[in-house]
Amino acid sequence: MNDARYQALVAHLRALAGDAELIVTFSGGVDSALVLRAAVDALGERALALTAVSPTLPVEETEAAIALAKELGARHELVDAHELEVEAYAANTGDRCYHCKSELFALASAAATARGAGAVVDGTIVDDLGDHRPGLKAAAERGVRHPLLDVGYTKVEVRETARALGIRAWDKPSFACLGSRFAPGTRVTLDRVLRVARVETVLRREGFRQFRVRFQPADGQEHARIELGVDEIPRLGDPGIRERVLEAGKREGFSRVVLDLGGYGR
Repeated sequence: MNDARYQALVAHLRALAGDAELIVTFSGGVDSALVLRAAVDALGERALALTAVSPTLPVEETEAAIALAKELGARHELVDAHELEVEAYAANTGDRCYHCKSELFALASAAATARGAGAVVDGTIVDDLGDHRPGLKAAAERGVRHPLLDVGYTKVEVRETARALGIRAWDKPSFACLGSRFAPGTRVTLDRVLRVARVETVLRREGFRQFRVRFQPADGQEHARIELGVDEIPRLGDPGIRERVLEAGKREGFSRVVLDLGGYGR
C-alpha cells in the first residue's frame, strides 16, 4: 500500500468538501469503496454514500452495497433511477452509458444541491482514461469530481490499498450494469433486463464470480450467450451445474443458451 498516496486522497477529499458534506456515488465496487473509505476517514459523518437503484442493478449488488457501506461506517442513501424510461437509453444506439451516467449524476447533483454539499465524487481511475467512457462526459457536465484519478490511482493500486485497509471488496470482480448485456442496436427493455438478471442470479448461486449473460437476437429468436472468467469455464462442465443454468435460460424464454469460449470480456 502506498500510504502517501492514500493520505493525499484523504486530504484531497477533505479539500473538495470544505466545511460541507461530500457525496460519493457508490456502486459497491472496489473503486467507489476506496473513495468512500477515504471520505469517511477525511470527513466522518459528512461523507454520504449515494447508490442509484434500478432494475439494471441486480438486487444482490444493491444488498452488497448496503452491507459494505455499513461496514465502512458510512451514511448511505438509496435513490431510484429511471434510465429505462429514457428513450435514448432504451434505444441503445451507442451512447447508452452516457444516458445512464447522466441519470445517476443528475440524481447526485440534486442531492448535493439540496444538502449544500461541497462536491459529488465518483470512482474513476487512471485505467479508465484508455477506454471509451461516455460517462466521463456526463460527469463533466454535472461537475462530478474524480479523486482517485486526481491523485493517480490505477486499478492495481486501488486493489492493493483496499486490501491493506481491510475493505472486503478489494478483490471483487468488475461489474457493469445489466444494460451492458445488450449490443448497440438491441433495444433495452424492462422485460429483457429482468430475464437476463434471473439467469445471472442462477450463475451467482452456483458460485461463479465473473460472469455476464449477453442478450442476442438471432434469426427471429433470442439467445443467451454466457461469458465466464476463463478459469471458471471448466466448472460449467459439471452436469448438474450445466443443467440448472440451461433450465434457467429456457425458463426465461431463450431458444438457445450458449457458452462463449473466449471468456468474460468487457
